[in-house]
Amino acid sequence: MTSQNNFREEVRAWLNENAPDALKGTSAGMLDGVWGGRRWQFRSAAEKQWLERMAGRGWTAPSWPKEYGGGGLLPEQAQILSEEMKSFRLPPPLVGFGLAMIGPVLLRFGTEEQKARHLPAICRGEIRWCQGYSEPGAGSDLASLQTRAVREGDHFIINGTKLWTSGADRSEWMFALVRTDQSPSARQKGITFILIDMSDPGVAASPIRLISGESDFCETYLTDVRVPVENVVHEIGEGWTVAKALLGHERIMIAEETGAHKNSGGAIPADVELTSLAKTHLGEIAGRIGDQVVRDQVAAIEMDSCAISLTVQRTRDAELAGQAMGPESSIFKAYGTELSQRRNELKMHILGPQSVGEGGPGFDADDLEATLAWLKSKAETIGGGTTEIQLNVIAKRVLGLPD
Repeated sequence: MTSQNNFREEVRAWLNENAPDALKGTSAGMLDGVWGGRRWQFRSAAEKQWLERMAGRGWTAPSWPKEYGGGGLLPEQAQILSEEMKSFRLPPPLVGFGLAMIGPVLLRFGTEEQKARHLPAICRGEIRWCQGYSEPGAGSDLASLQTRAVREGDHFIINGTKLWTSGADRSEWMFALVRTDQSPSARQKGITFILIDMSDPGVAASPIRLISGESDFCETYLTDVRVPVENVVHEIGEGWTVAKALLGHERIMIAEETGAHKNSGGAIPADVELTSLAKTHLGEIAGRIGDQVVRDQVAAIEMDSCAISLTVQRTRDAELAGQAMGPESSIFKAYGTELSQRRNELKMHILGPQSVGEGGPGFDADDLEATLAWLKSKAETIGGGTTEIQLNVIAKRVLGLPD
């Protein structure tokens, strides 16, 4: 315990001295930060400085091995770092699919050459990654994907279309699932997990306009793209194993962003935003939200957010201790996204008429942000695997229920 206390004091002192003052107290969502890559435009000098200093310590990926750019911290030390960053309300120095998804998969399945090439660049924020899973005819039934990869010597020639590839127009690399066995009976056994350089000839990404007006997603076209065989992760035809492992990390990432409380800790934290909005628009009595029904709803969301945060943390701790993530990760995605919808619905109810505008006089930036968040939450139970699919996984692979 003494060594942990000493490490906490060391971390606290380092953050106090090295974290830019402009960023203290500004933490927001788990994915609200620097996504990295050559196209990234830093929003401030402090943001750039924060990334450089944390990457210099290996603390953008604190539990990854030092030889790959990580911090080499023990699980309990990584948890202390996270807690101390929360105490300063600091945003993460780096976010994205590199850290949350492909990085952990390469650590488990990648070759030494793949790890050495990609992991340090991820830790430094030099490369942004996107995910090439879904296709126009393969969403929830991902195993029906039809993007073809035909081998020619030391390369695969890839043709097909990927859909909902988040940030593909701003990414340098994509991890993708392709079909290397074209026989009708192959299904999962015919799928290979491969890394594709987005600058290769034949790769084109087109943004998709969403109901919220944003364009986080793209349709990505692959036309005679030549990809070295050495870019295959794990084994040819065994990509489904890698894909399932990566989906576990994706579901936790989604749960942390949508459902887990932004300031989770040992005690139930207050949802400051909802509480403040409710007091402003519905009044307050003796310092509490004036509307008892809304007060109860806010409290329920606070407790549920804390519960999912702690459950996610237990899973992360187990993974850092060497336990592979299982199908229970579907719980996080299903519950986290539904909790997000509940929270956004309540926020719209609290704001009342101020929540229905898309622009124009009478609506400030916070009102419009609430509207966009509500619209975006409608897609959360679909993206990353629909709730129906997650419930099927839970029923069959977690609870062992019959078909």
